[in-house]
Amino acid sequence: MSATTVGAMIGGAIDAMSGDDSAADGAVIGAISANVLKIVLPLAVTYAVGWAVLRGAVELKERAFGSAKTSR
Repeated sequence: MSATTVGAMIGGAIDAMSGDDSAADGAVIGAISANVLKIVLPLAVTYAVGWAVLRGAVELKERAFGSAKTSR
């Protein structure tokens, strides 16, 4: 099943638990949320890994060559 379908089913089930109205609006919100997460989550993970690699490279450079800070 695609993430959109699963998101719609979960959103519809959560909305149906309130019992106020139909589960259709919850299914739409769930489907939209699933599609947004398909885009945002990989970007956030890529950014976090890139940031960690950059911090590691800076730390390695400082250990190898010393601190770049100079005092006058």
